[in-house]
Amino acid sequence: MKNYKPIIIVAGEPNSIFLEIFFKALKKKNKSPIILIASKKLLLLQMKKFNVRKKIKVINHKNLKNYKLNNNLINLINVKYNPTKAFEKISNKSNKYIQNSFMISFDILKKGITDKFINGPISKKNFLKKDYLGITEYLAKKFNSTNSAMLIYNKKLSVCPITTHLPLKSVVKKINRKIITQKVNLIDSFFKEKLGFKPKIAVLGLNPHCESVNKFNEDERIIKPVVKNLKKRYSISGPYPADTIFTKNNRKKFDVIVGMYHDQVLTPIKTLYEYDAINITLGLPFTRISPDHGPNEKMLGKNLSNPLSLIKAIKFLDKNWLKLKKI
Repeated sequence: MKNYKPIIIVAGEPNSIFLEIFFKALKKKNKSPIILIASKKLLLLQMKKFNVRKKIKVINHKNLKNYKLNNNLINLINVKYNPTKAFEKISNKSNKYIQNSFMISFDILKKGITDKFINGPISKKNFLKKDYLGITEYLAKKFNSTNSAMLIYNKKLSVCPITTHLPLKSVVKKINRKIITQKVNLIDSFFKEKLGFKPKIAVLGLNPHCESVNKFNEDERIIKPVVKNLKKRYSISGPYPADTIFTKNNRKKFDVIVGMYHDQVLTPIKTLYEYDAINITLGLPFTRISPDHGPNEKMLGKNLSNPLSLIKAIKFLDKNWLKLKKI
């Protein structure tokens, strides 16, 4: 592991399925050393709950270069948190712990020790409240990025919503030529610089069947003109109706499908590939990935959660470590 930068993992919400899938993911071999940022007390409680037997090596994040890291141990940066049992109800109690975990990871990333970052799920309601739409926007703000995008990546097909965690009634106000152009540019740069090829991009319309009726003319007024202009620089086409683009014969023509709102593209991609997808934030000075799931309170402690998305996230960073740089 001498030449491999570490993968920093923030466990996130303590009352989630993340540590369960983390334990399962550790069974896979990886070249990059993994550093977990979490509470040792919480870790020990959940290791006991899931009968995980693995030694923990507590390390100081201020002196990471002094450690010889390997994945035979859990390399842990301990963050103070005092749970009374392995799982509790999600509440504001964990907010300070989550914030401190992120702050430690930001310090490591800003020092350039690594550019590989994974975070577990958080509660938007409790941790982000109304300050940010999601972690994508939270990270963009913390790193002064004015242009970011959410890419749900699968090697067969990826999707990107132009707007993220917005109510449907607010989507129309956010659709404009500038934001579509910015997202397409980020997608194209990511695929060319990190995956080595120019992506074929499909853009969806906003309205059913891309038909503009009365004043609801976003497809004709905004989307069609911007796609026409973008064809000069990118392999892009559209707008396409959302109800047919994900059929087998249509989706195989593209590498990325860009939708106008969250559920327009995330519902079909999760239906097609379930856990075999990862959430990548584009536009940051490092590569941030999160498994494509939330805290999932209903599954806590059952040891039935699927670790595939986290395994894919680690594998992506492990495999592409030489290519990963700022877009």
